[in-house]
Amino acid sequence: MSNPFAGIRWLWMNGELIEFDKATVHVLSHGLHYGSGAFEGIRCYDTVDGPAVFRLREHIRRLEKTCKIYRMPLRFSGEELAEAVLETIRANELGACYIRPLVWRGFGHLGVDPLRSPVETAVAAWKLGKYLGEDADEGIDVCVSSWRRVPTESLPSVAKATGNYLNGTLVKMEAVLDGYAEGIALDVHGFVSEGSGENVFLVQDGALVTPPQAASLLPGITRDTVVTLAHDLGIPVRQEQIARGRLYICDEMFLTGTAAEITPVRSIDHYTVGDGRPGEITRRLMGEFRRLVGGRNPERRDWLTPVAAVPSLSGSSQR
Repeated sequence: MSNPFAGIRWLWMNGELIEFDKATVHVLSHGLHYGSGAFEGIRCYDTVDGPAVFRLREHIRRLEKTCKIYRMPLRFSGEELAEAVLETIRANELGACYIRPLVWRGFGHLGVDPLRSPVETAVAAWKLGKYLGEDADEGIDVCVSSWRRVPTESLPSVAKATGNYLNGTLVKMEAVLDGYAEGIALDVHGFVSEGSGENVFLVQDGALVTPPQAASLLPGITRDTVVTLAHDLGIPVRQEQIARGRLYICDEMFLTGTAAEITPVRSIDHYTVGDGRPGEITRRLMGEFRRLVGGRNPERRDWLTPVAAVPSLSGSSQR
């Protein structure tokens, strides 16, 4: 497997660009021991007007909200973090790429109480193709995981925190070792929640159905994008509890996420979804998504921040 970080020279760290090999943290950093961190996954796309970051404002705001929940005071404003993203892309002379802003509790004190540990911030960017496989647009095979999602009353699923993803790694490893591309977790009540790092959509009788936030899922920005595109296309959308059995009889299924984008599901637990190929509604949404991130949807141009631009976080909100 090729090194995805090959050729990356610079990372942004605590306010300045640092050479890749020098961007290090201490082994006794609090975040390494206790998972006390927050992060985002963001994509930059090659558009008709040059490289642009997709929904940068919403990603930065979600990072700020996660840090607020976990009482991690950010040293940088949203505008400064957005500029750090663009600066990192420019410094590495990247076009389409994946961006990882990260905030974590650093070296200074160990113990469950994190309040005496300093808060560190970094941004990295690298090239990333299809997260779930180069042929993922034709559909992937998934399974229902034996691991359940942690209830949101115990661990806030609205926060994109590093420690939350230990649960996701169990879901992912189980799926991969059993020969699947991805696993889908149920919540503690047995209803569909989400994948290890993606939201879940079904198509039934011409309508989109997706679990509600109460199902211990992260309210994804790509999830919100798909809901918005569906409304624009006149496709009904319902958020409701989904029993496991409905996965096996739906007309279409797909996963959404910044890394996964819109990925069709061709089978789940060896049950074929539809005829095993991406369905009509899935294909329509994939096409609109491609048009959108390519800069060819004039009504949603404000969702794209040109890499050459000075970012502004005003005038946009997440649904």
